[in-house]
Amino acid sequence: MIDLYTCDTPNGRKVSILLEETGFDYTTHVIDVRAGEQHDPKYRAISPNEKIPAIVDQDGPAGGPIRVFESGAILQYLAEKSGRFMGNDAVTKLECQQWLSLVVTGLAPTFVQVFYWLQHAPNATTEEITAFGRERYSEEMKRLVGVLDFRLREYEYLAKTYTVADMAAFPWIDRHEFFGFSLDDFVGVQNWYNRLSKRAAIQRGMKVPS
Repeated sequence: MIDLYTCDTPNGRKVSILLEETGFDYTTHVIDVRAGEQHDPKYRAISPNEKIPAIVDQDGPAGGPIRVFESGAILQYLAEKSGRFMGNDAVTKLECQQWLSLVVTGLAPTFVQVFYWLQHAPNATTEEITAFGRERYSEEMKRLVGVLDFRLREYEYLAKTYTVADMAAFPWIDRHEFFGFSLDDFVGVQNWYNRLSKRAAIQRGMKVPS
């Protein structure tokens, strides 16, 4: 059994998507980040960085419980545990690692910055600085979506097969309307998004927590 500590954000849902794809039994524990529950000392013992998601696998590699925090590490751990979704040959595994790294270290943090400037900065700074921040991060966000689009105009998935890299990117792209860009401008991403939206495991994972 796996305990999933999460909330209704793209970072959390990339892990619930993978859990649904693997079929592992898991229990969901909702961490209300808006109320600051991620800073509770009991949760910090699970996730030292005080972020979601995090998991505790009651049947870890040594036969006992093991915690895993940081979404990229969780995706790799669960994929390796299942023996799926990291690619089935050396080249595809390398592709998966590269695209997963791009999503985790580039795409996701930039989306978070745009969210900050859209939701919080207007109340904390001047109109001029707010406008600068919105433009700066929005353009970087679109640039990174364009990098995905460049790849997905040639391939069906970010690696040559469906992997955790796709699962990591999907919840962010799913919020495209909120973040102010149209998938019509990114044909490769749009076709990829439409294909993945039909996967039952993704549909279920995107509803966790309900």
